[in-house]
Amino acid sequence: MEHGKKFMKGTVRVGVSQVREPSPSEAIMVSLTVETATMVSQEVGYDSGKIILGRKRHILVDTLGLLLVVVITAAGTSEQAGAKQVLLKLDAVRDRFRRNIKIWVDGGYRGKDFQHWVIDVYRWILSVVTRHEQQKGFVVLPLRWLVERTFGWFNWYRRLSKDYEILPQTTEAFIYVAMICLMLKQLA
Repeated sequence: MEHGKKFMKGTVRVGVSQVREPSPSEAIMVSLTVETATMVSQEVGYDSGKIILGRKRHILVDTLGLLLVVVITAAGTSEQAGAKQVLLKLDAVRDRFRRNIKIWVDGGYRGKDFQHWVIDVYRWILSVVTRHEQQKGFVVLPLRWLVERTFGWFNWYRRLSKDYEILPQTTEAFIYVAMICLMLKQLA
Protein backbone atom coordinates (compact mmCIF):
# COMPACT_ATOMS: atom_id res chain seq x y z
CA MET A 1 0.00 0.00 0.00
CA GLU A 2 2.95 2.33 0.59
CA HIS A 3 3.86 2.07 -3.10
CA GLY A 4 0.27 3.04 -3.96
CA LYS A 5 0.53 6.13 -1.77
CA LYS A 6 3.70 7.23 -3.54
CA PHE A 7 2.10 6.57 -6.89
CA MET A 8 -0.97 8.62 -6.03
CA LYS A 9 0.98 11.43 -4.40
CA GLY A 10 2.26 12.66 -7.75
CA THR A 11 -0.78 11.73 -9.80
CA VAL A 12 -3.83 13.45 -8.43
CA ARG A 13 -4.18 16.73 -6.65
CA VAL A 14 -7.55 17.40 -5.16
CA GLY A 15 -7.67 20.97 -6.35
CA VAL A 16 -4.92 22.13 -3.97
CA SER A 17 -2.28 22.90 -6.57
CA GLN A 18 -4.54 22.96 -9.62
CA VAL A 19 -5.36 26.37 -11.01
CA ARG A 20 -8.82 25.55 -12.31
CA GLU A 21 -12.42 26.56 -12.00
CA PRO A 22 -14.10 24.86 -9.03
CA SER A 23 -16.74 23.21 -11.23
CA PRO A 24 -15.67 20.86 -14.02
CA SER A 25 -16.38 21.60 -17.66
CA GLU A 26 -15.59 18.08 -18.83
CA ALA A 27 -16.36 14.65 -17.44
CA ILE A 28 -15.83 11.04 -18.48
CA MET A 29 -18.51 8.35 -18.15
CA VAL A 30 -17.89 4.61 -18.35
CA SER A 31 -19.37 1.44 -16.90
CA LEU A 32 -17.69 -1.66 -15.50
CA THR A 33 -19.31 -5.02 -14.83
CA VAL A 34 -18.32 -6.56 -11.51
CA GLU A 35 -19.02 -10.10 -10.38
CA THR A 36 -21.29 -10.46 -7.35
CA ALA A 37 -20.89 -12.81 -4.41
CA THR A 38 -23.17 -15.85 -4.33
CA MET A 39 -25.39 -14.51 -1.53
CA VAL A 40 -26.31 -11.36 -3.52
CA SER A 41 -29.67 -11.68 -5.23
CA GLN A 42 -31.03 -8.14 -5.71
CA GLU A 43 -30.41 -6.34 -9.00
CA VAL A 44 -28.11 -8.97 -10.43
CA GLY A 45 -27.94 -9.56 -14.17
CA TYR A 46 -25.87 -11.21 -16.85
CA ASP A 47 -23.49 -9.21 -19.03
CA SER A 48 -23.22 -11.33 -22.18
CA GLY A 49 -20.37 -9.22 -23.55
CA LYS A 50 -18.14 -9.82 -20.53
CA ILE A 51 -19.72 -13.17 -19.61
CA ILE A 52 -20.19 -12.06 -16.00
CA LEU A 53 -23.11 -12.52 -13.64
CA GLY A 54 -23.19 -9.45 -11.45
CA ARG A 55 -23.74 -5.71 -11.38
CA LYS A 56 -22.63 -2.83 -13.52
CA ARG A 57 -21.00 0.26 -12.00
CA HIS A 58 -21.67 3.37 -14.05
CA ILE A 59 -19.39 6.21 -12.97
CA LEU A 60 -18.82 9.78 -14.03
CA VAL A 61 -15.46 11.34 -13.14
CA ASP A 62 -13.88 14.72 -13.79
CA THR A 63 -10.66 15.19 -15.73
CA LEU A 64 -8.62 14.49 -12.59
CA GLY A 65 -10.28 11.09 -12.19
CA LEU A 66 -12.27 12.20 -9.15
CA LEU A 67 -15.73 10.72 -8.76
CA LEU A 68 -18.75 12.89 -9.51
CA VAL A 69 -21.58 10.32 -9.69
CA VAL A 70 -21.93 6.55 -9.36
CA VAL A 71 -24.94 4.36 -10.16
CA ILE A 72 -25.15 0.59 -9.65
CA THR A 73 -27.44 -1.45 -11.93
CA ALA A 74 -27.88 -5.08 -12.92
CA ALA A 75 -25.16 -6.25 -15.31
CA GLY A 76 -27.66 -6.73 -18.13
CA THR A 77 -28.49 -3.01 -18.17
CA SER A 78 -27.36 -1.24 -21.32
CA GLU A 79 -24.85 1.60 -21.16
CA GLN A 80 -27.44 4.08 -22.38
CA ALA A 81 -30.01 3.07 -19.73
CA GLY A 82 -27.34 3.35 -17.03
CA ALA A 83 -26.20 6.69 -18.44
CA LYS A 84 -29.74 8.05 -18.14
CA GLN A 85 -29.66 7.22 -14.41
CA VAL A 86 -26.21 8.81 -14.03
CA LEU A 87 -27.33 11.98 -15.81
CA LEU A 88 -30.50 12.13 -13.72
CA LYS A 89 -28.38 11.98 -10.57
CA LEU A 90 -25.99 14.61 -11.95
CA ASP A 91 -28.93 16.85 -12.81
CA ALA A 92 -30.07 16.70 -9.17
CA VAL A 93 -26.84 18.47 -8.16
CA ARG A 94 -26.73 20.73 -11.23
CA ASP A 95 -26.27 23.85 -9.07
CA ARG A 96 -22.69 22.68 -8.35
CA PHE A 97 -21.86 22.82 -12.06
CA ARG A 98 -22.08 26.37 -13.28
CA ARG A 99 -20.64 25.59 -16.68
CA ASN A 100 -21.98 23.42 -19.48
CA ILE A 101 -20.45 19.99 -19.30
CA LYS A 102 -18.95 18.02 -22.16
CA ILE A 103 -19.12 14.33 -21.30
CA TRP A 104 -16.67 11.93 -22.94
CA VAL A 105 -18.06 8.40 -23.37
CA ASP A 106 -17.02 5.15 -25.03
CA GLY A 107 -18.66 3.39 -27.96
CA GLY A 108 -21.38 1.79 -25.80
CA TYR A 109 -23.09 5.17 -25.54
CA ARG A 110 -23.03 5.73 -29.31
CA GLY A 111 -26.25 6.62 -31.08
CA LYS A 112 -27.52 9.90 -32.46
CA ASP A 113 -30.92 9.53 -30.76
CA PHE A 114 -29.29 9.18 -27.35
CA GLN A 115 -26.88 12.08 -27.97
CA HIS A 116 -29.74 14.33 -29.10
CA TRP A 117 -31.79 13.28 -26.05
CA VAL A 118 -28.93 14.33 -23.73
CA ILE A 119 -28.60 17.70 -25.48
CA ASP A 120 -32.37 18.33 -25.50
CA VAL A 121 -33.03 17.32 -21.89
CA TYR A 122 -29.86 18.39 -20.06
CA ARG A 123 -28.04 20.76 -22.46
CA TRP A 124 -24.86 18.68 -22.09
CA ILE A 125 -22.73 17.46 -24.97
CA LEU A 126 -21.75 13.81 -25.38
CA SER A 127 -18.55 13.08 -27.27
CA VAL A 128 -17.84 9.46 -28.17
CA VAL A 129 -14.19 8.37 -27.93
CA THR A 130 -13.44 5.43 -30.21
CA ARG A 131 -10.27 3.96 -31.54
CA HIS A 132 -9.41 4.27 -35.20
CA GLU A 133 -10.43 1.36 -37.39
CA GLN A 134 -6.82 0.90 -38.57
CA GLN A 135 -5.57 0.29 -35.02
CA LYS A 136 -5.43 -3.32 -33.95
CA GLY A 137 -5.17 -4.74 -30.44
CA PHE A 138 -5.09 -2.73 -27.23
CA VAL A 139 -4.95 1.04 -27.59
CA VAL A 140 -5.00 3.62 -24.80
CA LEU A 141 -7.83 5.99 -25.65
CA PRO A 142 -7.62 9.69 -24.81
CA LEU A 143 -9.26 10.58 -21.45
CA ARG A 144 -10.61 7.03 -21.08
CA TRP A 145 -7.57 6.01 -19.01
CA LEU A 146 -8.63 8.48 -16.30
CA VAL A 147 -11.80 6.59 -15.48
CA GLU A 148 -10.04 3.22 -15.79
CA ARG A 149 -7.47 4.46 -13.26
CA THR A 150 -10.33 5.38 -10.92
CA PHE A 151 -11.73 1.85 -11.22
CA GLY A 152 -8.22 0.59 -10.41
CA TRP A 153 -8.12 2.74 -7.28
CA PHE A 154 -11.39 1.15 -6.14
CA ASN A 155 -9.80 -2.30 -6.41
CA TRP A 156 -7.37 -1.27 -3.64
CA TYR A 157 -10.38 -1.66 -1.34
CA ARG A 158 -11.06 -5.33 -0.81
CA ARG A 159 -14.75 -4.76 -0.33
CA LEU A 160 -15.01 -3.18 -3.79
CA SER A 161 -13.02 -5.81 -5.71
CA LYS A 162 -16.23 -7.83 -5.99
CA ASP A 163 -19.79 -6.85 -5.16
CA TYR A 164 -20.53 -8.36 -1.74
CA GLU A 165 -23.40 -6.06 -0.81
CA ILE A 166 -27.02 -7.17 -0.94
CA LEU A 167 -28.32 -3.69 -1.78
CA PRO A 168 -26.80 -1.76 -4.70
CA GLN A 169 -27.16 1.46 -2.67
CA THR A 170 -24.71 0.04 -0.13
CA THR A 171 -22.13 -0.52 -2.87
CA GLU A 172 -22.67 3.06 -4.07
CA ALA A 173 -22.07 4.32 -0.54
CA PHE A 174 -18.85 2.30 -0.22
CA ILE A 175 -17.61 3.69 -3.54
CA TYR A 176 -18.23 7.24 -2.32
CA VAL A 177 -16.44 6.45 0.96
CA ALA A 178 -13.48 4.98 -0.94
CA MET A 179 -13.23 8.13 -3.08
CA ILE A 180 -13.39 10.32 0.03
CA CYS A 181 -10.51 8.29 1.54
CA LEU A 182 -8.48 8.69 -1.65
CA MET A 183 -9.02 12.45 -1.69
CA LEU A 184 -8.19 12.78 2.01
CA LYS A 185 -4.91 10.94 1.45
CA GLN A 186 -4.06 13.57 -1.13
CA LEU A 187 -4.61 16.36 1.36
CA ALA A 188 -2.49 14.66 4.03
